Amino acid sequence: MSTIEVYEPAMCCSTGVCGPDVPQDLVSFSADLDWLRGQGTEVARHNLAGEPSRFTEQPAVLAFMQVSGSEGLPLVLVDGVIAMTGRYPSRDELARWAGVGERPALTVLPMAGAAGGCCGGGGSC
Repeated sequence: MSTIEVYEPAMCCSTGVCGPDVPQDLVSFSADLDWLRGQGTEVARHNLAGEPSRFTEQPAVLAFMQVSGSEGLPLVLVDGVIAMTGRYPSRDELARWAGVGERPALTVLPMAGAAGGCCGGGGSC
């Protein structure tokens, strides 16, 4: 399974889900991360205000910050590779990156007695 790290702009608390005017995208994203953790995926969130050193420890994040600054956040890494910047990912995107919640491939099974055509051979349908 993949490791997902989210580097977020400076917020009043670690999730941004605090205070009187909480943005809905942060509420949804927090719920999606809780769901993802429940699926067994390792997820980490880093807030620029609370953990500025985390932004300099990861080479991909440091390079991104030198070019884009905090205006380009949030930044999402999947196994150390930049997967998304500038917005929070959807639950579907998170699930795809983590390899969880995927739909099984469609399997078409032959019908009993259908050897040789739609009517079992020989006859017309």
